Amino acid sequence: MTVIVLANCPPGLRGFLTRWLLEISPGVFLGAPSSRVRDVLWAEVRQYSGQGRALLAYQTDNEQGFAFETHDHAWHPIDHEGLTLLHRPSTGPRPTPDKQPTPPSQGWSKASKRRRFGGR
Repeated sequence: MTVIVLANCPPGLRGFLTRWLLEISPGVFLGAPSSRVRDVLWAEVRQYSGQGRALLAYQTDNEQGFAFETHDHAWHPIDHEGLTLLHRPSTGPRPTPDKQPTPPSQGWSKASKRRRFGGR
């Protein structure tokens, strides 16, 4: 089983992929080509994707049962103890150790005061 997902790619590339795979949703292609055909299709996707992004997932003999590759994608596959994971870049600055989180406010919350003293 092979899945190719395209985003912001030329329509000609989508038409090219429909020769071997089914387009089950816009930009999502599904099929069961041989590994040789899959490699040729992925090479064509990488060459003609332009400014777009692409993701390839396919069935293979490993512990996960599948493997995947990305092209011009912000998330990159990395190997972690034999498993392939997607590394997502952080979206914002991480808190530094010298900055301490603000401590919780002291005293009772408004809701607990209402429950305790019966106010509405």
